[in-house]
Amino acid sequence: MKEMKETVRLYDKDAYATEFTAEVLSCEEREDKTYEVVLDQTLFFPEEGGQSPDMGRINDIEVLDVQIKKDVIYHRLAQPLELGTKISGKIDWQHRFFNMQQHSGEHLFSGIVHTMFGFNNVGFHLSNQIVTMDFDGVLSEKDVEEVEWKVNEAIAKNIPVEVTFPSREQLETLEYRSKIEIEGQVRIVTVPGYDVCACCAPHVKRTGEIGILKVMNVQSYKGGVRISILCGFRALRAFREKAAVITSLMNNLSTNQDALVENVEKLKATNQNLKAQLTSAKQTLLAYKTAEIPAEQENVLLFERDLEAPVMRNVINELVEVHGGICGIFTGEEESGFSYIIGSKNVDCKALAMKLKEELNSRGGGSNIMIQGSVTASREEIERVLLGDGIA
Repeated sequence: MKEMKETVRLYDKDAYATEFTAEVLSCEEREDKTYEVVLDQTLFFPEEGGQSPDMGRINDIEVLDVQIKKDVIYHRLAQPLELGTKISGKIDWQHRFFNMQQHSGEHLFSGIVHTMFGFNNVGFHLSNQIVTMDFDGVLSEKDVEEVEWKVNEAIAKNIPVEVTFPSREQLETLEYRSKIEIEGQVRIVTVPGYDVCACCAPHVKRTGEIGILKVMNVQSYKGGVRISILCGFRALRAFREKAAVITSLMNNLSTNQDALVENVEKLKATNQNLKAQLTSAKQTLLAYKTAEIPAEQENVLLFERDLEAPVMRNVINELVEVHGGICGIFTGEEESGFSYIIGSKNVDCKALAMKLKEELNSRGGGSNIMIQGSVTASREEIERVLLGDGIA
């Protein structure tokens, strides 16, 4: 393929335009039977700078992906386009605007963090669901809340967002944040009083269009902190979903929002107490069952439903003190499989584990005196493998 000239980026001229025309410069079939199309100009923002690409259609053909290589933008389509023809393209405006809200909100957040704490945004990802920012320093819960508040103050001020293309000489004296080393023309996005950053992506014209920024999650990450945010309509969508969950819980528990956490904690405590009582009852029932097994019986294999590992282990510990052969307990069902614990003072349990693996494709391991694992087989198959060949 001959070297292509740089694609004209129409989104740099007008981030709010949705339709355009262009000429097809190249159309190459890929191995996956889709087509990589190069146009002389495009409104489609490619996957770049941590942001997902624009969505939309070209000649009513869905654009599956948009990538950029050496300043040439490639559109992946399911159908080919004829070289030299004029096309009409239309981006998915909702997707574009939602991304603009997220990215502009991220600039405000990162700029304020940099000003207040001196931390850098060293990792950025903007997907169709969430925005994550990785900072090279630790922020407390109070710090994050303060930054979040200041961001929303900046949104409420409805500040103009400026996009400029300064010369190399101007850049030398300009203080700005840069996520990556940038070759060629540097595009600077400025929110006066809050942030100056090199960025290639479309942004809103004024901060008020961001709507709102809400921190969704904060976690430690590589010695710093990873913060997830949502802005604008995506934040609204997320909180509608959360409100629906809360309303459902309130209805199910017949309580109001203020008492919801207390009621859930009470339910959790009750559940844990009932679980402990059930475990104790299972242990007692199994003790009665094992007590009825004749002491002279060498091998004991028990098959039960819904047993916890500590209960199973206690049973095996008691059985091996009385019975000299293979003592095993299996819990579950034949269709979905069994979990098991097997013990013995006189039989090599590791050999049993290998036999189960070879003949029944089981999983598990342990020591010479006790093994545990899982197996999907019938009770008859398990008994045959463990007892049928006289290994005990």
